Amino acid sequence: MTRTPRTDGLTAALLVALVIAFPVSAQETKKTMQPMMGGMMAADAPVVPAVTGYSEGQKILFLHTETSDPGIAKILTDMMGSPVLVVPSLAKAPDEMLALVYVFTNGLTGTGPLGPLGFQPDVFEKPPGDAGYSPLRKLVLVTWDDATYARLLTSAEEVEKAARNGDVTLEQPGIVVNMPMVTWPGGQR
Repeated sequence: MTRTPRTDGLTAALLVALVIAFPVSAQETKKTMQPMMGGMMAADAPVVPAVTGYSEGQKILFLHTETSDPGIAKILTDMMGSPVLVVPSLAKAPDEMLALVYVFTNGLTGTGPLGPLGFQPDVFEKPPGDAGYSPLRKLVLVTWDDATYARLLTSAEEVEKAARNGDVTLEQPGIVVNMPMVTWPGGQR
């Protein structure tokens, strides 16, 4: 037995009402919305540029959204052309809410992606999926003791090993930056 949709007077009137009501909304939506994976995004929505970094030996993408330090906010804003907000209370976040990000103060430069201070891209510990993942990152400044021997480091383990070997010095200035990852080893948003 095949069923056909009911088209009595009430159903027909309801269909006509929907057709009359929704084309205007749909047209307006088309003007103000853009297709996006799994939904729609406003055409005038701000875009926060993603930044290249490293985690667990792989390239990743992440965002800078807020920081506890006005100087770092200016550097990141100038670097990305997108405002990074100053939220001083981020510096008061307890350690269990923080993961580390290694930012290089000297060393490798070039034409590819660079970190905020003009050297190699940042290196992250604990990407999403790791027990200690947090988008809130405690800044660790990495300085090569002899920049002529600088090499690309792509994991927190490599940075820590370089520190143990005396190749780099690590300094924690007490700055926290909100840096959610967009892509990470084995995943993406």
